[in-house]
Amino acid sequence: MDTTSSPGTTALKSSAPDHLDPAQRRQIRRVLVSSFIGSLIEWYDFYLFGLASALVFNQLFFPTVSSAAGTLASFATLAIGFFARPIGGAIWGHYGDKLGRKKMLVLSIILMGIGTTLIGLLPTYAQIGIAAPILLVVLRTLQGVAAGGEWGGAVLIAMEHSRRRRGFSTSIPQMGLTGGILLATGVFALLTQLPSDALLSWGWRLPFLLSSVLVVVGLWIRLGVHESPVFLEAQKKAATSEVEKAPIIEVLRHPKTLIIAIALVVGPFAVSSIYSTYAAAYGLQTGFTRAEMSGVVLLSAAIGFLGQPIFGTLSDYWGRRNVTLIGLAMQAVSVVFLFRDLNSGNLGALYISMAAIAIGHSICYSPVAAWLGELFPTRLRYTGASLGYQLAGSIGGLTPLICAALLIAGGGTFNTGYIVAFGIAVNVLAFVAALAARETSKDVL
Repeated sequence: MDTTSSPGTTALKSSAPDHLDPAQRRQIRRVLVSSFIGSLIEWYDFYLFGLASALVFNQLFFPTVSSAAGTLASFATLAIGFFARPIGGAIWGHYGDKLGRKKMLVLSIILMGIGTTLIGLLPTYAQIGIAAPILLVVLRTLQGVAAGGEWGGAVLIAMEHSRRRRGFSTSIPQMGLTGGILLATGVFALLTQLPSDALLSWGWRLPFLLSSVLVVVGLWIRLGVHESPVFLEAQKKAATSEVEKAPIIEVLRHPKTLIIAIALVVGPFAVSSIYSTYAAAYGLQTGFTRAEMSGVVLLSAAIGFLGQPIFGTLSDYWGRRNVTLIGLAMQAVSVVFLFRDLNSGNLGALYISMAAIAIGHSICYSPVAAWLGELFPTRLRYTGASLGYQLAGSIGGLTPLICAALLIAGGGTFNTGYIVAFGIAVNVLAFVAALAARETSKDVL
């Protein structure tokens, strides 16, 4: 792919062998396992904060304002982590394209573990006053920077080791993302069984402290992975060529591909934030219990987890565009029914609509990792794919805050028309981007 001078134009070139020897197969399996475990831990840490924001942080760190304002402030803190992700994507992308994928992946998991563990040790507003939410923002920013570099490295090292069946191989770290949501939601579902006083005094800390154990395991696995062979080939070529500009400068010189990459991921990101984070808080306002909402979100995460390899593989055969378009259309329709059922108070109907939106999300989200990586040449791939994904993630991170504001603008609880319109709009934007992006599933690394 380095034969092109700009991101994403011609078919990719390959020196990959037609057949892999047993040692290569073992290394690919180890890469996929490490990408999954590392990604699971990173996203467990990151989404744990989202669930805590929806369920307890408003009371622990913003107790001096009303319940609605506290939830808004809590989601604003959540959004800060998403704003920090493009910064992490740019930093990790630059050094990942210059120094290698593996080094940056090791650093990302260490930083994420430090930030998450410290959140679990953080004093609350009742203990240290205004310093508590300030420190929470600082640690959330650290989480965001670390997460900004994780996704690109995990999916690219998996993709560049396997080279073929890239929709499937990149779905494995994508499973880590939904697996992290599943694990975080499951842990919080157990914690909601605690008495409210116990949950607010010490119970909420346990999932954050668990991160320190998980990070040690993930780091041990990740250190045993070899560097991407595609990156090593590109590095050899670069050593004999003229000194190139910083990867981010080259990516920004050709903004069309970057804009398409951002728009492609906006729909899946925003809808994921709606059903996995905002819905958990909104359901409490319409009469559902914490345990009920945790159970519903747990179901959606399980569906996303199981769907990743299925729809990622389908995109290898049916094409990235076809699979993505089907998922985006399903997401857009499902948003309508999700809020209808959240407002109805009918738990059974809510399970059905949540399952439908989770299936739609899994369909359109599964191909994007491979698609974004394939749109950029090897020397720019970490930077370009990470920037596109993480800038879209910033919009997705704002979604709970946007939804809270749209609910107020619409007239308060049960007036969700503006939120539904927003959910449809982001899917339309991603739909247009999918039509504009070139099909890459048959290209060869």
